[in-house]
Amino acid sequence: MPSGGTDIPREAGMPRTLTASDMVTPGSLSPPPIDSTEGEQAGQPLLDGAPSSASLETLIQHLVPTADYYPEKAYIFTFLLSSRLFIEPRELLARVCHLCIEQQQLDKPVLDKARVRKFGAKLLQLLAEWTETFPRDFEEESTIGHLTDVVGRISPCDETYGNRMHQLLQTLHQKLASLGQGPEGLVGADKPISYRTKPPASIHRELLGVCSDPYTLAQQLTHVELERLRHIGPEEFVQAFVNKDPLAGTKPRFNDKTNNVEAYVKWFNRLCYLVATEICMPAKKKQRAQVIEFFIDVARECFNIGNFNSLMAIISGMNMSPVSRLKKTWAKVKTAKFFILEHQMDPTGNFCNYRTALRGAAHRSLTAHSSREKIVIPFFSLLIKDIYFLNEGCANRLPNGHVNFEKFLELAKQVGEFITWKQVECPFEQDPSITHYLYTAPIFSEDGLYLASYESESPENQTEKERWKSLRSSILGKT
Repeated sequence: MPSGGTDIPREAGMPRTLTASDMVTPGSLSPPPIDSTEGEQAGQPLLDGAPSSASLETLIQHLVPTADYYPEKAYIFTFLLSSRLFIEPRELLARVCHLCIEQQQLDKPVLDKARVRKFGAKLLQLLAEWTETFPRDFEEESTIGHLTDVVGRISPCDETYGNRMHQLLQTLHQKLASLGQGPEGLVGADKPISYRTKPPASIHRELLGVCSDPYTLAQQLTHVELERLRHIGPEEFVQAFVNKDPLAGTKPRFNDKTNNVEAYVKWFNRLCYLVATEICMPAKKKQRAQVIEFFIDVARECFNIGNFNSLMAIISGMNMSPVSRLKKTWAKVKTAKFFILEHQMDPTGNFCNYRTALRGAAHRSLTAHSSREKIVIPFFSLLIKDIYFLNEGCANRLPNGHVNFEKFLELAKQVGEFITWKQVECPFEQDPSITHYLYTAPIFSEDGLYLASYESESPENQTEKERWKSLRSSILGKT
């Protein structure tokens, strides 16, 4: 298990329903303090040669290699990630290429071949890192033009540069093509068919009829999660929170740049509703109880694997009001294991139990001897909120107009860890019949869930009776 979990005394009974306010506590997500050493002041280096704050122009200059200088890998990732808050990637690339041409005098008819050879290798290394980590920065044809222009200027000094550039562009095009091919059901999962009444028997099958083994389903959920995560670029975390830069004339125009983040959140919501639908669908409470216990076992296996996103989706689905109100059904469920899992994902203390388990999974991943042990799939919505409040809690620029690079180092640390996790190869063989069901199985709308819940166990109070009457009238045409 990623982290040890112990049962806690709790009165047996109904699951606790999570509210929106439970999901995150903004006040407790203040930016983490940055330790300062004696004599360290703003403007002093945090990385070798990289200032804690500086003008945008200085930071761009620090990215540009020379014959005798190459920026640290951590600086490259941090700046390329955060710079899009101030300058569009295509403009940044144009300025980097212009600085290279100007500083190395690549526009002169006669070049210093020895110096250019030392510089050229470093330039190609920077472009390789940029295209590998942020391939979507090069989707526009103009960006490829900048690359071929600057490399074309140094190619006469070393015949290998042209071949290396060709390989770089070939790899880039393959990566962009791969990212453009979404996983099965990408559209279907984002816009699922949601029913207000039970779907026709001809198109509905129960999940237990497709997969009755909890461990197998947990593996297939992990397969889906990792496939979806693969399409999320690090830049999407920044572009999701792009605000107008006070020193810029207009807001950067980023369109359709966060589709994969949004699609992944929608996948989480779909899984919640799928769990609730599968529970509410059976007519007999014994069958409903069996489905609940099955999902409890699936959630436990997800926890053991390190798949916290599916785990939270399952718990959230079981905590939806149409499910949690089924008292007669829950009375037949052995809830001890469920309460342990709920405790692990309890939002109290800003999800402190979950964060402890996540750290355990992250440590296991670092010391892993197999790809199975490397899996860490964080609760994604909380990761997004952490990054959001880091962004909101610290200014992008200091009062003197300098870029607050110290803030972006912390941002890069959080995003960089996620990028490491999402690159893990899934060790489980895909079962297309199961993953297809997860993507395409019909799900109830919220009204449909309530109607199915009331039909399974009658309303108990006046509020429920009025809601049931309203649903029967609007959906079934009954009074």
